[in-house]
Amino acid sequence: MPEFVVDFGKLGNAPDEGRLNAPAFHRNHEAIWAAVAGYLASAQGDVLEVGSGTGQHAATYAARTPLLTWWPSDVLPSHLASIEGWRRQARLANLRAPQRIDLSDPAWTWNDEKADGLAAILCINTLHISPWRVSENLFAGAGRLLRPDGRLFIYGPFKRDGEHTAPGNAAFDAKLRAENPDWGVRDVTDLRGLAENCGLMLVEAAPMPANNLVLVFARAQRQN
Repeated sequence: MPEFVVDFGKLGNAPDEGRLNAPAFHRNHEAIWAAVAGYLASAQGDVLEVGSGTGQHAATYAARTPLLTWWPSDVLPSHLASIEGWRRQARLANLRAPQRIDLSDPAWTWNDEKADGLAAILCINTLHISPWRVSENLFAGAGRLLRPDGRLFIYGPFKRDGEHTAPGNAAFDAKLRAENPDWGVRDVTDLRGLAENCGLMLVEAAPMPANNLVLVFARAQRQN
């Protein structure tokens, strides 16, 4: 059964200049990259990562995409310190300092909002350990902030049409809801509904190891 981590600072690993180390990063970052690289590897502009956690994904992917400027973010002070630690170690011109973004705020935004919008928003392992309003606000923000050809990438465990994709995900969902009734594995159908309400559409659901998915959302095509 998957494990969930809300605060990486409580894992017990000793920070090295503030840098926290997420075991899940080492398991999933290459698989996630394979799902997003088709767009990000050739894109230009700004990428906002919400719920960046330790900051390891942003530092790794920024090194692979010199034409993109990465903006990591989180809500926890321990995570913001870790993101900054990984940024300082990476010494990448296209990796910006972390900013505090709270997705429970319906009016959330980012600190360097551009008129032409974001190339992408990346959200990894966040929606199942947050209330439903975070999912609602994530899509609303993507609808506001993505540029016309932008993408929203969401990684994690998901249900499909009300059904879990594996027994382990069902047990994981039960464990999450026992910890907090507002948490839980989200359904792709429900997220698709949020997307459509915000002018977005699901364009891909890429299978990942451990019964996870990367969901890819883009601007909905206007009908003539």
